[in-house]
Amino acid sequence: MNVVEIVFSPTGGTEKVAHIIGKQWSEKPAIIDLSDAKADFSKCKITEQDMVLVAMPSFGGRAPAVAISRLKQIAGNGAKCTLVCVYGNRAYEDTLVEMEDTAKECGFQVVAAIAAVAEHSIMPQYAAGRPDATDQKQLTDYANQIADKAGIVSAIPGNRPYKKAGGAGLVPKPDKSCVKCGACAETCPVHAIDPVNFTADSKACISCMRCMKQCPKNARKVNGMMVSVAALAIKKACSVRKENELFL
Repeated sequence: MNVVEIVFSPTGGTEKVAHIIGKQWSEKPAIIDLSDAKADFSKCKITEQDMVLVAMPSFGGRAPAVAISRLKQIAGNGAKCTLVCVYGNRAYEDTLVEMEDTAKECGFQVVAAIAAVAEHSIMPQYAAGRPDATDQKQLTDYANQIADKAGIVSAIPGNRPYKKAGGAGLVPKPDKSCVKCGACAETCPVHAIDPVNFTADSKACISCMRCMKQCPKNARKVNGMMVSVAALAIKKACSVRKENELFL
């Protein structure tokens, strides 16, 4: 049996959660990076004997459209699959059910699902430092429970039809400290950044903040006023620590 992690993690939080779980099943799980805009995911080989983890962040209560589109290129071939959605302590809403529907469409057997909390990618004051030691222990326990389970998952929370997906909203821009190294354009999951002037196409940008994370000079910024307004809007929802959830 091989363990395969299929992960979309622009800023690393989802990847951290996925690795905590996946490494309980294998010291060296295979990694399929859904954020790689150059990859041909139709060539990924999954067998019925594989144990698969599919992990994505929640973007406004929905799975990222580009991650869903790329997952649909992968044939599950009856492999057992655990779904993981990662959110910044606000709410994951319809993310897991959207992932479940897509995984089943791909031919995976969904045996479990996890909603996990990680530091918010735009407003890091929410869920700061998570997954922390408490999260790691809980996620490790979840992984062990899933490994011992037989049969498909029971009901996963969420709505069908899914809630309406929101727009990008916050689009990072380069400031005067940009040295035009190209790291942002090279790693953008949707090729939204012009490789010459390094500005982002606001219609293509998905506000994943990967370009900000990858910039070696911290030269990409989002509008501070807009971030402050957004932070205030979700402050009440994010003020109380939310715990991870397991659905078996």
